[in-house]
Amino acid sequence: MSDPITSEEHDPDEKLMRSIEEQIGITENQKRAFREEILIKISSYARRGRQFEYTSHEPLKDAIEKKLFADLKDVIKITTSTINPDEAQVKRMNEVSRRLIEHNGYCATCANELMKYVGSLLNR
Repeated sequence: MSDPITSEEHDPDEKLMRSIEEQIGITENQKRAFREEILIKISSYARRGRQFEYTSHEPLKDAIEKKLFADLKDVIKITTSTINPDEAQVKRMNEVSRRLIEHNGYCATCANELMKYVGSLLNR
């Protein structure tokens, strides 16, 4: 798999893929079929000249959103508890951002955008 930014080749992140699949009950034995289903959908979109988005496949969309909520439950609590966070809450948000960067490979901008996105989902 080629990194879209650096063009470096690397293996897919199996641990991340499994953690997403598990959010919607995909077992180890079902993962191959689930992934093939997604690849078929991607191919179908490509043949029609359309761009595949994670929201184009409802089970994938549900799994990713559940994973985001699970990973960011501390941020969700902070986001919903106050519009003007106090110093302790800012510290916790910064810690979550740091963890996203160091442990999940997000850049600082992406980590902040993800936290904003999760907050916007809650405020619908």
